[in-house]
Amino acid sequence: HRLMFFEGPADVRDTGFLTYDYDDSSRDDDQWLYLPALKKTKRIATADKSGSFMGSDFSYADQTKPDLTDYDYELVKEDEVRGAKVWIVMATPRTQAIIDEYGYTKSALFVRQDNHVVVRAKRWLVDGGREKYMDVVDLRQIDGIWTNLEITMTTKRGKETESKTILKQSEVSYGNALDPDLFTIRRLEKGL
Repeated sequence: HRLMFFEGPADVRDTGFLTYDYDDSSRDDDQWLYLPALKKTKRIATADKSGSFMGSDFSYADQTKPDLTDYDYELVKEDEVRGAKVWIVMATPRTQAIIDEYGYTKSALFVRQDNHVVVRAKRWLVDGGREKYMDVVDLRQIDGIWTNLEITMTTKRGKETESKTILKQSEVSYGNALDPDLFTIRRLEKGL
């Protein structure tokens, strides 16, 4: 379960996003978006998960863990990202349903060899003319868990950058005893 509230920019301040990311691959993940200006909560349907998350370069599907069994993998080569050795792995969706849900026809994943974290990715969009480039700018170990504190997503058409989103997290901690009632639609609508 994950609950996030946006502090900025001003036009999305206090917007909330709640995700139930299930380990059971037969269950679709559940996502809800609270829009404070409308005082309404919208459930994100599976068919809408390839859409833009909060008007950003990220999709709603990017906010959940993909089921690894939904893809075929091919090790392409080894390289380096920010001085760390990585494997470059091509991930191809096994079904049209997965392509439709995530909006990507294939992905090149740059997986760090020392901690197995994807620190960079190139994703080919269904529309055929555009790609998305994900880059983990700030990766730190917090309480023994590798955590993305700053991640960018850039949308390009050829070499032309169409847009770029920077997503930052702060004050991250793990192992806290949290009340399950914190991860409810009612709590989402109450805000911070």
